[in-house]
Amino acid sequence: MAKKVTANLKMRIPAAGATAGPPVGAIMGQYGLKSMDFVNAFNEETKGLRGSDVIVKVRVFEDKTFDFKVSGVPTDDLILKTLGIKKGSGVPQKDKVGKLTDVQLTEIAKTKLQYTNGNDIEAVKKQIAGTARSMGVEVEAK
Repeated sequence: MAKKVTANLKMRIPAAGATAGPPVGAIMGQYGLKSMDFVNAFNEETKGLRGSDVIVKVRVFEDKTFDFKVSGVPTDDLILKTLGIKKGSGVPQKDKVGKLTDVQLTEIAKTKLQYTNGNDIEAVKKQIAGTARSMGVEVEAK
């Protein structure tokens, strides 16, 4: 029989930079979990993404155990880094902050492919293009 899930947590943490302090320690402590068990496993799994923030989803079970899944670098961070801008537009319908070419879109999609529910690169490109447009970034049509 499957374990009963008591909580689903979502955190944004620097890759390979989790510590037992806030936010990880505080969140894990609320559920009676040993934060160092998470920190060590998380840092080992994300050492290849060092220098970026990543999203991690943690499932907490009623027997005080947990598992986690790294969802990769957030799409908006990848777009901002690719374009070399600090933030998206406050009024994305009117004020455009950059233009994403098809080549750049493909590179971001290749990075995100393993972390999304898209079946192929074209589906992931559509997801990323939607995020870009909501940030005030124009997307070059193919």
